[in-house]
Amino acid sequence: MFTGIIEEIGTVDSIQRGSVSAVIHIRCRRICEDLHLGDSIAVNGVCLTASAVEKNGFSADIMHETLTRSSLAALRAGSHVNLERAMAAGGRFGGHIVSGHIDGTGIIQKKTADENAVWYRISCKDKLLKYIVEKGSIAIDGISLTVAELFTDGFSVSIIPHTLSQTILGEKGPGNTVNLENDCIGKYVERLLTFGDGQNAGTKSRITEEFLRQNGF
Repeated sequence: MFTGIIEEIGTVDSIQRGSVSAVIHIRCRRICEDLHLGDSIAVNGVCLTASAVEKNGFSADIMHETLTRSSLAALRAGSHVNLERAMAAGGRFGGHIVSGHIDGTGIIQKKTADENAVWYRISCKDKLLKYIVEKGSIAIDGISLTVAELFTDGFSVSIIPHTLSQTILGEKGPGNTVNLENDCIGKYVERLLTFGDGQNAGTKSRITEEFLRQNGF
């Protein structure tokens, strides 16, 4: 589990590509100070497992499913990536619950300066948009951010200078693809409300909108 607070920007040293998978080596320093073989690490918001750890970098395997569902397939040697180690139990929870399991990708449509902030408008598919709420949380390339506005085809976020300087988002602009992970709460609520439809007929959940209203929700 992660919090969406980026610890370091790493640099891709190399990618060895198979027919449908890949092995990536990333150069970094701070992350490696307390990284061990088998540890989870979020790379642009995607949870990967360290398969080799060195003083100044680590390697990880990327399976077919991950390449298909995220933007990692577009990485090349020299690409910069956001890095975050798994959350420590005794640490501060600075962002929101981020699993590192990407729901899909979005495309930056517009980037606009607003004094000390920068606005990004991002388009995405309806299957992701239905879980996004104004002032709710979303992880973009692994960064915990707050949704500022909603549109019929996407949403916007406003980025402070610190986030721009400590992540790779400042390097991206219109046309670039970003990894998106929705807040997990909405997905679980939907599952509870729709369980029993279709393949699970006969075990339909008793939690309905009327039930929630009657119980003060």
